[in-house]
Amino acid sequence: MLSRFCLIFFLLSGTQAFALEKITFATNWLAQAEHGGFYQALADGTYARYGLDVKIAPGGAQGNQRLQLAAGKIDFYMGGNMLQPFSAVENNVPTVAVAAIFQKDPQVLMVHPDVKAEKFEDLKNFTLMMAKALQVTTFRWMQASYGFDEKKLLSYNSSSVQFCRDKTIAQEGYATSEPYAIEKNCGFKPKLFLIADAGYDGYGTLIETHADTIRKNPDLVQRFVDASLVGWRNYLDGDNKAANDLIKRDNPEMTDGQIAFSIAKMKEYGIVDSGDTKKLGLGAMTEARQKRFFEQMVKAKLFSNSLDYKKAYTLQFVNKGVGAKSAGN
Repeated sequence: MLSRFCLIFFLLSGTQAFALEKITFATNWLAQAEHGGFYQALADGTYARYGLDVKIAPGGAQGNQRLQLAAGKIDFYMGGNMLQPFSAVENNVPTVAVAAIFQKDPQVLMVHPDVKAEKFEDLKNFTLMMAKALQVTTFRWMQASYGFDEKKLLSYNSSSVQFCRDKTIAQEGYATSEPYAIEKNCGFKPKLFLIADAGYDGYGTLIETHADTIRKNPDLVQRFVDASLVGWRNYLDGDNKAANDLIKRDNPEMTDGQIAFSIAKMKEYGIVDSGDTKKLGLGAMTEARQKRFFEQMVKAKLFSNSLDYKKAYTLQFVNKGVGAKSAGN
């Protein structure tokens, strides 16, 4: 395999002296703006300039991409949050998070705009409509950190009809997605409470790979991470039309309006670019923050304090300034 220095030389000289390395990157859901940087790197040739021929395999409700990563059938996977890598360590699954695209988890709780709720803890007065998966994860943190009452939980089944009619309900969602649907279907803009701003310290939208890939081919991992981070910078700040066209090709139900809303919310809340990314570049992770989040999850009784959580991630491929605005990417 060519070294990174040789690769850079050939790229700069414009000489196509090597075949692009074929890899598959699987996402955990249908194509959307929240995957935009990856599609941008594909659409504008960034992956190719880093010597990569990338296939993006969209996920869905019935997807098993995480299992494919563990089995070595795909090269990279887009994980949702750090709970999954921690769980992988707990179950001796050899997958590792190598970058964190979302610096803030985009989960929100939504209420009607005219109700009395100004602080996150005010939501304890509401009935909480949350999916079962969040009731046993995020809600556990809400209980441990704020004293939320389990008796006030309702199951969320992807329908917002009840929320639209009932001002006593706070419904879960993603800041980049559900509020758009609420505005269209219910006729009002919901008031949003971002759990990250309430102290939930977890990263989101991770790049994960197999531990063997890191050991055997760290150059491949570095190139994929770097190219993806450049793609995210270009998606947020450059011409992203071609990337959005690819998103709509892979997910025909996606609309221009939803994409524009999602991009605006990612920027408004600093989902991708905030905090440590200003100095360390996009995709940043730090030991201190991983430790804080793990301790939060131990307090919420999701993991044992004895878990060797540091095996869940590596900082080897991030914090190099890639994608930072000052880096000129």
